[in-house]
Amino acid sequence: MLGSVIASHLSMIAGVAMTLVLVSRMVRQRRSATSTTAWLLAILLIPWIGIPAYLVFGGRKLSAALMLKPPLGLAPPAAALPPGQAGADQLLQSYGLPRAQSRNRFSLCVDGVDIFNRFIETIESAEKRVHMASFILHPDPVGLAVIEALARRARAGVEVRLLLDGVGSFHTSRRSLDPLIRAGGDVAFFLPVRLVHFTRTNMRNHRKMLIADDQRAVAGGANVAVEYMGPTSDSKRWRDLSFLLEGPAVRDYAAIFAADWRFVTGKRIDPASEPATAAGEAVVQIAPSGPDVPGDPVYAAIVSAAFAARRRFWIVTPYFIPPDGLAGALALAAHRGVDVRVYVPDPSNHFIADLARGQPLRDAAAAGVSVIRFIGGMVHAKIVVVDDALAMVGSVNIDPRSLFLNFEANAIVYGADQVGAVANWIETLHDTMQKGVPAVSTFRDTLEGVARMLDPLL
Repeated sequence: MLGSVIASHLSMIAGVAMTLVLVSRMVRQRRSATSTTAWLLAILLIPWIGIPAYLVFGGRKLSAALMLKPPLGLAPPAAALPPGQAGADQLLQSYGLPRAQSRNRFSLCVDGVDIFNRFIETIESAEKRVHMASFILHPDPVGLAVIEALARRARAGVEVRLLLDGVGSFHTSRRSLDPLIRAGGDVAFFLPVRLVHFTRTNMRNHRKMLIADDQRAVAGGANVAVEYMGPTSDSKRWRDLSFLLEGPAVRDYAAIFAADWRFVTGKRIDPASEPATAAGEAVVQIAPSGPDVPGDPVYAAIVSAAFAARRRFWIVTPYFIPPDGLAGALALAAHRGVDVRVYVPDPSNHFIADLARGQPLRDAAAAGVSVIRFIGGMVHAKIVVVDDALAMVGSVNIDPRSLFLNFEANAIVYGADQVGAVANWIETLHDTMQKGVPAVSTFRDTLEGVARMLDPLL
C-alpha cells in the first residue's frame, strides 16, 4: 500500500514537472496565439493525451547547430532584378536563404511522362554523382525503374545517394532497394519511425530533388510512384508539375541535399569544386523552409506577394488550409480587384484535408476569390503565380504542415517568360474544372468544424 502511494505521488510530481517544462518551452516557440492556446488547453486539461501528443507533434524547429547555414553553396554574382521582383529576393535573403541567381535554364516537365523521362535522362547523364531525395518512392514499376537506373550509374562508378522519408516511404522495403545497395549506392531514411526519433516523428522531409553532378536537377511536386509519373500516358495519373533546372541555382539544391544527408547520416558531402556553368537566361531562387530554416520564409514570401500583387495571384494546391494571415491577404487582394484564383482537386486524396478546407474555400469565394475545382482527377502540383513577376513551383502545399512543419523546398522563377510558361500550364487544367464552392449540409458543416479544430495543433 505504501509503495503504491509513493509511486502515485512520484508520478504526479513527474507529471507536474513535465507540464511546466513543456509549457515553458511552448511559450518560447514562435506559434500563432490560437495554436499555443490549443496546445496549452490540451496539456493542462487532458495531460495523459496532451503531453504525449505534444512530444510527438509539438516541435517545430531544430537547434541552432542543425540549421542550414547561409550562404548555401557557392555564391555567384547576384541577379539584377527590377523593383517589382527584387522585393521577394530581398525578403528571402533576410531569412538567410540563397539569393536569386541568373544564367539558369528552367524547363517545365508538363506531365507524368515528361517527368519520368527527365528523371531517367538526368540519372543517366551523371558522370560523377547523383543525389536524390523523395518523400515517397513506391516499389512499383516506376519506383523500381528509377532504382535500377540509379544502380546502373552506381555500377559505372558514379557516387549515388538516395534519401527517402521514413514515413512517406515507410512501406519501401530494403529488399526493393537491394539492387542499388549491391551496386554500391548509399541509401538513408529520414527520421525513420523509431523510439530514438520519438520527439521528431512529426518532422517529415517533403523535399523532392534529383541532382546530377551539381549541374542539373529535376525538382517540384512529384514523388516517385505510378500515381505521379511513368513511361506511358495514364488517364488515371495525377496532374503534377516538376521542372528541369540547369545552371548555378542547382548548387543551392545540392547544398540542401548535403545538409539533409549530414543531418540523417552524420556524413559530409563536399561541394563541387568547379565553377557553376551558365545554362540559360532564367533567374531562379531556391527557397528551403522547415525545421532547419529560421522563421517561415516561404510562408512570408507568399503572404508578402499576395499584398504586392496588382494583376493576378493564382494558387494551385492539393490541400487548401491557409493560415489566417494568408487567408486575409487573399481576401484583401480580391477586394483590390486582383484576379485571385485558388485551384484545388475535388476531391483530393485526403478526406480530412477536404473537410478542413471547406470553410476557408467558402470564405475565400465570399471575398471575391475565384475557387476553381478540378474534377478530372487529382491535382498534386504546388504553384503560386504573381502578376508577370514571379512564380513559385516546388513541394510546398497551402496548409499548416507544409508551411510550418515539413522540410520543404520551392524554386522561385522571375520574369514574364518563365512566369507565363507556368501560368499556361495552369490554364491546361480548365478543361475539367468547375467554379465556385457548393453549399454543404449542417452535418457536413459540423464535420468540417471538427476537422478545423485539429488545425492549430499542427
